Amino acid sequence: MAAQPNSLIATFETTADLMRAAETVRDAGYKHWDCITPFPVHGLDKAMGVARSRVPRFSLAGGITGFCTGMSMIWFMNRFDYPLVVGGKPFFSPMFAFPVSYELTILFTAFATIGGMLFLNRLPMHYHPVLKYDQIHRGLDDRFFIVIESRDPKFNLEATRALLEKAGGADITELEA
Repeated sequence: MAAQPNSLIATFETTADLMRAAETVRDAGYKHWDCITPFPVHGLDKAMGVARSRVPRFSLAGGITGFCTGMSMIWFMNRFDYPLVVGGKPFFSPMFAFPVSYELTILFTAFATIGGMLFLNRLPMHYHPVLKYDQIHRGLDDRFFIVIESRDPKFNLEATRALLEKAGGADITELEA
């Protein structure tokens, strides 16, 4: 008995073909699949049914953390670390702590955005079965691909192959793990 393939990959010639196929796969209810394109395709996220990214949540958390860190750091240094009364001014004023807090907000937002993007995309990924496909380099040049993974609950080798053929896919190939 042959082993279950990791995924099925189908080739499409144009972005219009890819968009129609993506809508077909989405409407069929598949969850673990992806499109490989040589350039960003406007509207493909909607055709795939991809929800809004969660990366901005990481960015917001990083920004708030950075702002609070800056304010807390200045407050701690002025109040406990090196209290210095100058001209009767208070130990802490948000106006004087703002430049440091602003810079830390930007720094922490950038780190959180990059870290969140890497985490959500499960990067770095040193291997993916798609990389073994001998035509995958054309996905960087002039071809479009749809890959449906076998871990998808709806995956059935023959039914999935028939769906990709019906969607207009060519060169439908099984990919091994």
